[in-house]
Amino acid sequence: MKHHHRVFAVFPTMLTLGNLVCGFGCITFAAKLVQSDTTLPFSALLGSSAAQEGQGLVIAAVLIYLAMIFDAFDGSVARLTNQTSEFGANLDSLCDVVSFGIAPAFLMLQFTRIYAPHDLWAEPGSHLQRLLWVIAALYAVCAALRLARFNSETDEEDAHTEFSGLPSPAAASVVASIPISHQLLVRSTDQATLVVSEWIGEVLQLSLPLVTLALACLMVSRIRYVHAVNHLLRGRRGRSHLIQLVFALAVIYWQHEVAIPLILCWYAFAPPIRSFFQTILSRRLHKSTEI
Repeated sequence: MKHHHRVFAVFPTMLTLGNLVCGFGCITFAAKLVQSDTTLPFSALLGSSAAQEGQGLVIAAVLIYLAMIFDAFDGSVARLTNQTSEFGANLDSLCDVVSFGIAPAFLMLQFTRIYAPHDLWAEPGSHLQRLLWVIAALYAVCAALRLARFNSETDEEDAHTEFSGLPSPAAASVVASIPISHQLLVRSTDQATLVVSEWIGEVLQLSLPLVTLALACLMVSRIRYVHAVNHLLRGRRGRSHLIQLVFALAVIYWQHEVAIPLILCWYAFAPPIRSFFQTILSRRLHKSTEI
């Protein structure tokens, strides 16, 4: 019986390591973005021209989302099988640092250097390129700090209905969504989309470093974020909640090129904006009562 117990504990650990492999794969594809390398996985499917046009970048970004799936299931499997341990929690955080800290930062670096218009960020040794590296390093550092704080402040019995600071997987999903959205716009055959794709693409390219810097600050903030999956799918909800969810899915299907990054940015930036206006309103009300 004990032997079976120990063998079954391997499964959650393998899921956690799958998270790490996806993060490493993201870095690998991003590093080989503009090169034809037959040693890469799926290189025969990509082809050299497709990889040079950004297909490798899309795969690198998708691997971040795949890492999120592994990260979501490893803890659930461990709890269902009563295999939670300090070892598993520490391993999960180490893997998250790679997949949701280092990999998104490196993906942002590669995307901005290669696809930024007019080589704005690409001049070697320029102040902007050094600034770009600093932003990427700050993102990785803030992700590590966010994960360390989560481990030290969260109990095993925590229901995870809310988070203090932006969760690192959510921040990584925002970074990964922008390169994917850019490639969808570039490859679109719809005439209406092609008309605006050029300037929208440049906005995405120029804004990604600033968005990454803002995400880094939000990860180490104390702003409260709801658990998106628990909020949307769990518990009893009213009819209006169901209508909003169906409407959001319809918009994603209709405008999938830009809907995903917009929704993810709304999740990341709506709480701090709401908190800012609530603080201003409360201060004004406090002053009015004093008068």
